[in-house]
Amino acid sequence: MNRTLERFWKLRSAYIGIFGILLLALPALAAPLLANGRPLIWVQSDGVTFPFLAAFFAPDSPEYFIEQLFNWLLLFLPCWGMMQFCRRKVIRRSVLSVIAVLLLLPFLLAEPVVDKTDYRRTAPGAVFAPIPYGPFELAGTPYATPDREHWLGCDEVGRDVASRLIYGARVSLAVGIIATAITVVIGTLVGLFAGFYRGWFDLTVMRLVEVLLCFPTFLLLLILMSMLKDRQFEQSILVVIAVIGLTGWIGLTFLVRGETLKQRALPYIQSCEVSGISPWRTMTFHLLPNITGPILVSFTFGIAGAIGVENALSFLGFGVQPPTASWGGLLRQACDNPLAYWHLTFFPGLALFIAVLAFNFTGEALRKALTPKA
Repeated sequence: MNRTLERFWKLRSAYIGIFGILLLALPALAAPLLANGRPLIWVQSDGVTFPFLAAFFAPDSPEYFIEQLFNWLLLFLPCWGMMQFCRRKVIRRSVLSVIAVLLLLPFLLAEPVVDKTDYRRTAPGAVFAPIPYGPFELAGTPYATPDREHWLGCDEVGRDVASRLIYGARVSLAVGIIATAITVVIGTLVGLFAGFYRGWFDLTVMRLVEVLLCFPTFLLLLILMSMLKDRQFEQSILVVIAVIGLTGWIGLTFLVRGETLKQRALPYIQSCEVSGISPWRTMTFHLLPNITGPILVSFTFGIAGAIGVENALSFLGFGVQPPTASWGGLLRQACDNPLAYWHLTFFPGLALFIAVLAFNFTGEALRKALTPKA
């Protein structure tokens, strides 16, 4: 593992990919601190208050689950980083488990509160985020171009593009990572069992997989999303994650099955069978660790693909539904006149380009680090 990491960090593509991922992930995690219409700190005569905390623990957003997940990570990750200095793993795991549960309680107990107060006028002396506008706030003139007040301009109804771009990164990363994780789990299980048991089981499973392969994936996505859209699901991002995750595992199944068949013929698997080790333990503790390399590479490339699919669906109106911020939704708003509304074309397109390029570079670096002979 250490040698793999050494080879990974020797590649220039690894630095480019990780830098691009951090460029998107860090603003997405810190979104409430970077773009918020509520003051971060408000010093009054009767004390100091933090108005943004109410919406931090109970976001006033249609996609509150994803918002809470990122806000919880914003609190948990610094604690996790500090606990890495603890050398005793048992203590570290116990403390991290307690911290994770304690940080989760405010998100479960808090209730959404609608706050329409214009703090920029009624809270003199308050400390605001660098972008003092929320992603749903009508803060400017529709289709306004970038200026000092709105760094990246405004969208079709006057919402700040910079704020929606940052919160849109949360949507893209959530869809990319969670949907690809679902894909990896399903594809790995199906391919692993088919390759290990072989025979009639492999023949039956792979014929069914080939039948699913005959359907155009993107067309199937459009059909499923249109059907679910008609049912008016409020958590549209969860629908997008589920649909992409449940339709994108077929290619990985063939990869995992091929790697499993290759490892299945090696002596160490035959030794496990002769020793009487159960098939489940053989697959979990002996076979699976030897095929994680291709799966990890596929996972990284899959995130880039899922981000592209989510934005394509949102661009066509079948993905994440308004008013939730989405890069594809911003690009769609510029369709009437892309040149006049260039800020709605350039900035979301640049963010999408960086995201796909970063994960592809990282995947390529992982592939080279895991297969040095190639």
